[in-house]
Amino acid sequence: MSGQALRPKQDPPRYTRRPFPPYRYIPFQGKATLPHPRNDPAGHSYSADEEFLSHFTPDDWAHCEPYLYGIDLFNHGYWWEAHEALEVVWLAAGARETPCGIFLQGLIQLAAAQLKRVIGSALGAQSLTSAGCEKLAVGEERFLGIDVARLVAEAQRCLREDVNEFPHIILHLPS
Repeated sequence: MSGQALRPKQDPPRYTRRPFPPYRYIPFQGKATLPHPRNDPAGHSYSADEEFLSHFTPDDWAHCEPYLYGIDLFNHGYWWEAHEALEVVWLAAGARETPCGIFLQGLIQLAAAQLKRVIGSALGAQSLTSAGCEKLAVGEERFLGIDVARLVAEAQRCLREDVNEFPHIILHLPS
């Protein structure tokens, strides 16, 4: 899997108009590794203001730009960046103290699992996919706009088949 293209079969829908970073950060690529987004002065997010969200509840998801942008990043293969974006929402949701926070941690772990797949860490990908799917189970059938069973099944299938396909999070926006 390491070094293969990151393009999905078809472009998933966008939920925000916020532009993507100029590159996807994929660590541990030797000389091919692009600058760390936050720690390297050449990084795409170096000296950018930290995003802050004062609170987040399950009722907020459809209008929460940081959450929607995190989903956009995930769906378009910016998994390191998705992890960063969703962590802001996770902290606002109460981190490990609420079902919403636990669910968001599951999404973050699925993002990290995709990075592990790309860098060739099969055990890391398997462990993070398993932990992430377990945490997603705290959500109802549809939680934060996500069809939970579909996402879990897709994440597990992509890991099992490992044919350069990655799960997508399809949000069911309220009408």
